[in-house]
Amino acid sequence: QMHLTTSEKNELARSLEMVQNQLQEKESEIKREASEYKDRLLQAEKEHQDALTKANQKNEVEIEACHEKISSLEHFISSQKLEIEHLKSNKEQLNNSLKEANQALGELLKTKVR
Repeated sequence: QMHLTTSEKNELARSLEMVQNQLQEKESEIKREASEYKDRLLQAEKEHQDALTKANQKNEVEIEACHEKISSLEHFISSQKLEIEHLKSNKEQLNNSLKEANQALGELLKTKVR
């Protein structure tokens, strides 16, 4: 009986050791896979951040170009407004001169008719 119990104990010990070994192997495998996933996640995050940085830089350049274009257009509009005011002033002066010339012509015609 004692021999049988010792034999069963040894068998159970071997089975326990095998199970423990399997568990250790499985744990090592899970840790390795977790490490690989973590590395892949970190790489993906880095690539994502790099893409965001690149997109932001591109957007900043485009925004700056738009600001410059807006500034240029504002300057152009301002100069066009000044030109319009200048032309209006010239038109008014020409209209006044024309009115004076027509009045003078009218006076000359009256004088000639007499």
